[in-house]
Amino acid sequence: MPLHYPFSAVVGSDDMALALLLNAVSPSAGGVLIRGEKGTAKSTMVRALAGILPQIEVVAGDRFSSAPTDRGTETPDGPIPHDAPTEHRPVRLVELPIGATEDRIAGSLHLEKALSEGVTAFEPGLLARAHRGLLYVDEVNLLHDHVVDQLLDAAAMGRVTVERDGVSVEHAARFVLIGTMNPEEGELRPQLLDRFGLTVEVSAPREAALRAEVIRRRVAFDSDPEGFSATFAADELTLRERIAAARERVGGIELTDWALTTIATVCAGFDVDGMRADIVTARTAAAHAAWEGRTRITRADIRVAARMALPHRRRRAPFDAPGLDEDLLDRLLGDDDEPDPRDDGPDTDGPGDDTKNDDDNAGDATTGQQDPGASASAEDTGHAGHAESDAGDTEGTESGAAEDGPTSESNGGADSETDADADASDETGAPQQGDRDAGENGRPGAAAAEPGTVTAASDPYRTRLLTVAGTGHGVSGRRSRAITSTGRRTGSAGFTGSDVHLPATIRAAASHQAARGRESGADGGRLLLSARDLRSAVREGREANLVLFCVDASGSMAARTRMEQVKTAILSLLLDAYRRRDKVGLVTFRGSGAQVALPPTSSVDVAAARLAELPAGGRTPLAEGLLTAAQLLRVEGVRDPQRRPLVVVVTDGRATHGPDALARSRAAAAGLASHGVASVVVDCESGRFRMGLASELATHLGAEHIPLGEVTAEGLTRTVRTHTAPTHTAPARTAAGGPARPSPAHPEGEVA
Repeated sequence: MPLHYPFSAVVGSDDMALALLLNAVSPSAGGVLIRGEKGTAKSTMVRALAGILPQIEVVAGDRFSSAPTDRGTETPDGPIPHDAPTEHRPVRLVELPIGATEDRIAGSLHLEKALSEGVTAFEPGLLARAHRGLLYVDEVNLLHDHVVDQLLDAAAMGRVTVERDGVSVEHAARFVLIGTMNPEEGELRPQLLDRFGLTVEVSAPREAALRAEVIRRRVAFDSDPEGFSATFAADELTLRERIAAARERVGGIELTDWALTTIATVCAGFDVDGMRADIVTARTAAAHAAWEGRTRITRADIRVAARMALPHRRRRAPFDAPGLDEDLLDRLLGDDDEPDPRDDGPDTDGPGDDTKNDDDNAGDATTGQQDPGASASAEDTGHAGHAESDAGDTEGTESGAAEDGPTSESNGGADSETDADADASDETGAPQQGDRDAGENGRPGAAAAEPGTVTAASDPYRTRLLTVAGTGHGVSGRRSRAITSTGRRTGSAGFTGSDVHLPATIRAAASHQAARGRESGADGGRLLLSARDLRSAVREGREANLVLFCVDASGSMAARTRMEQVKTAILSLLLDAYRRRDKVGLVTFRGSGAQVALPPTSSVDVAAARLAELPAGGRTPLAEGLLTAAQLLRVEGVRDPQRRPLVVVVTDGRATHGPDALARSRAAAAGLASHGVASVVVDCESGRFRMGLASELATHLGAEHIPLGEVTAEGLTRTVRTHTAPTHTAPARTAAGGPARPSPAHPEGEVA
């Protein structure tokens, strides 16, 4: 078995170490989610944690790691004898692979016994193996939501119930759930974030000396793992003994009225939803007090607990950054600890003893690593503080942007006056006379922005659902029809290892019964099956797509109200993509060319940040934008061939850069359409006099043409009501005057 890097040898990750240790002391803290950039020792420290945990006593030969106190109770394998022998073994670290299925996680029917012996037997899953141990999920944000829900439910309830494939069992599953993730690869939904007890943010150290020490230790471990581990053996033993002592102490920690009131004040002061935050904070504060060797909860314990239990619960919307205002935390906590009621004289224990105890425990820090408890208790500017600072900056920007001007449809008139002259701004980048006049008339929302300036989006809204036509085979999501691992059963196929289609299996075996020696008649015996008879269910559900935004940021879009509306529409579509588990990409074009502002990613937060920074102004290189999008799709098709793309072109249809700009843009559109790429054109043109260029572009793309005002669910409702009104019937035609044509992208009558 390969040696893992020692826990006590990791430097520069005190918050992460403390969160893991507190969960080791008290698993009721609810697990920990570790968020951080790549290369920050997340996986290294999690795998090292198992090496410092005290061994556990289990019933010998029991597949469910039952404790000696469980003798006489029932397990799926039957009752445990009262005199069953026990044994000691190390705590297991069970790693959950990204592609694990539900039956592999929770357990399912033992197929071999069912086929060979004709009996129903239960095959335990990973949750049973993790009982009384650690369950580690790397890149937890990449798991399917239903799998994450299953894990979090089991962690919260401490039990697993399996009702599938003719199996009905229930067994204990108490474990410490640890998840790691890189936020750049996508976020967890706020509802799932809330189910993790604690969360910490980690980043690589910026101090040169600390980085040099990390390199020195890693090189030493790689060259001589056994010798390096022996160097830290004493520190590992010290941590193991301290965990055992804290576990003995945590049950006796007193939760006084002062402690409960202070915890409730802090949670209410940060306006977190529900009561889970209060409960987790109380449990974590008790674990920290036990870790520090105290018998009472102090202000420092509550502060440490709040820094880990609250930041991710303050995130209300998908684009909100987690964080915590530590100045507000200190004000809510106050300055003093609870006075000890036993402090009646100089000979009794008092706060002074707690201080001494803190000092003594600070001396227990392991070699090469500052004591995580002492560090977190004293530290006033941790990672959460930096995250809150960033969040505060973002909130300030958004609140200021909301005052830029009105975004309602009442501004359409001002835009109408500027649209006719918009091409002139492509040439000069200067505001139009109509825009200046509108501004002088007291309508700042209609004024054109200065060239290269950035306009902020308004609050996002619900959008209509855009889908890709046909049936795909991509990863499970919530957008387009596809053959997936979840959904309604539509047929059967060869056995894939799970999700047995019983009727199809029986039908496949029926034609071979005579050849296998089964006698005819009512008493012919049981059905004779073989492995090749097995069939898996084919299910149709929804898939996630690649939504590639191709955004016109030229001068013709630079009128402030229009760009604000465009960014709001894109932000709303990004939010829809987040909810439907899509990957997103962003191509922008302005001036003399196009650029990939964001390669395809699962992190819509990053896409929203890039959108917020998008300037506007200059000519309109529409052809270059479409060609850049086509090249990006070709590369992504090689990387992820099963994920079908949906291109959302946001433009007014103008093309003003280079010779034959309009003709080149139409040729680029036809080339994109020839590859069968589903696309949608969001038409940003407004005003009384419209050129219909975006509608013509949609025709060449074979795309659905959607006016900007109909991106919203309410806009779709208005459109449907208009088309279903009791008026004369006429053939459907596009805005350009041609007959409507089917599109590979279908806006459905469904909202996000």
